[in-house]
Amino acid sequence: MKTPYDIILKPVLTEKSYDQMAEKKFSFEVAVSANKTEIKQAIEAIFDGVKVQSVNTMRTPGKMKRQGRTQGRTPEVKKAIVTLKPDSKGIEFFEGMAAED
Repeated sequence: MKTPYDIILKPVLTEKSYDQMAEKKFSFEVAVSANKTEIKQAIEAIFDGVKVQSVNTMRTPGKMKRQGRTQGRTPEVKKAIVTLKPDSKGIEFFEGMAAED
């Protein structure tokens, strides 16, 4: 059985994700096999008092890389943009990051 920490791997901290925090949208890198329902339940389990309104996901296939004659592929990545309900409390981890800017 997967724990919430197996589904949510790490936060995505980019300029675009910082701009979306005002709209209560937060970005995470998630397991490739995770679906939207699992992501929603994992976010609500990890962060207390957070209510998820919607989850949007995107998959980025790995790129082909070469080094001499050897070629391989970088790992595939799946990201989730989680939108919180208006009455939901924010995620403290991101609020601390946004306050520094």
